[in-house]
Amino acid sequence: MDRAQKAESIETLKGVFADAGAVVVTHNLGLTVADMEDLRGRLRKEGGTFKVVKNRLALKALEADEGSDYHGLFKGPVGIAYANDPVTAAKITAEYAKANDKFVVLGGFMGEKVLDAKGVDTLSKLPSLDQIRASLLGLLNAPATKIAGVVQAPAAQLARVFNAYATKDAA
Repeated sequence: MDRAQKAESIETLKGVFADAGAVVVTHNLGLTVADMEDLRGRLRKEGGTFKVVKNRLALKALEADEGSDYHGLFKGPVGIAYANDPVTAAKITAEYAKANDKFVVLGGFMGEKVLDAKGVDTLSKLPSLDQIRASLLGLLNAPATKIAGVVQAPAAQLARVFNAYATKDAA
């Protein structure tokens, strides 16, 4: 990789780190191509991405000082998973790590906050942004549904009474 390619990779990673809700750092030593494609497919389905990165370039993109917490994450064969929603990447990588022994979650970061593996696991157990929105809409719709049911009940009861009289007269 020449200097221009390295500079381009660093700028790309800077954009990824700035735009991502959370970045999960993983070891992926020993995974087959099929395993990697499976992981990438799962992330892509939820709006995330998995990318193998060079440690030195990632640290330069983060502008991490020597000895910072970031240096502990970027050692060995490293891949990063990221998405706009902070929970998505953590949730999918944690599930995948449980099913595959060769895939290990090292940690991650959200903005300036560096997370260890337990922090990523905790993040993975939170509801995603879409789940929070759905439950909020459910809470908002429930009172409206109850009001509509209460308003319709007397009219329905009247209709049943009229129907009963009509069937009684017909018989």
